Amino acid sequence: MNPKALETEHGTPDDSAGLQLWRVTNRWQAAQRAALKPFELTHVQFVLLASLTWLAIEGPVTQRRLAEMAGTDLMMTSQVLRALEQRGLVRRDPHPDDSRARAVSATDAGKKLANRAVRVVEDCDRDFFGPLAGTLGAFTASLRLLAERVDGS
Repeated sequence: MNPKALETEHGTPDDSAGLQLWRVTNRWQAAQRAALKPFELTHVQFVLLASLTWLAIEGPVTQRRLAEMAGTDLMMTSQVLRALEQRGLVRRDPHPDDSRARAVSATDAGKKLANRAVRVVEDCDRDFFGPLAGTLGAFTASLRLLAERVDGS
């Protein structure tokens, strides 16, 4: 096989930041799925429930605001919230300031589950990102820079 059959700028696949990010993301998501399995939560369900619990200090939360914070698609956010609502973990009530919007909130059961699950998720992160040790802050700052660029901020 011709080693240059793929016209790439990289000497090897391991030199591609995009491929490395893909590999790491898949492994991290698999670790998170396993950590969240005892809670019967998907990763996106956890992210939305935890984000909603976090945002509660701001007052009424719209689905749009929740989706923005979590970095999720608005339609998917709605579908996931519906599933969480069916489990009694979230409520969607009329928004007090916007008649077109719904105020989304975690129920007491949802808050308790989010707080139990976040400990396990953070333990999983600590284990997964452990090899970065003293550089984790810089790594996180780099990810934030990329996320802001993608978000257009």
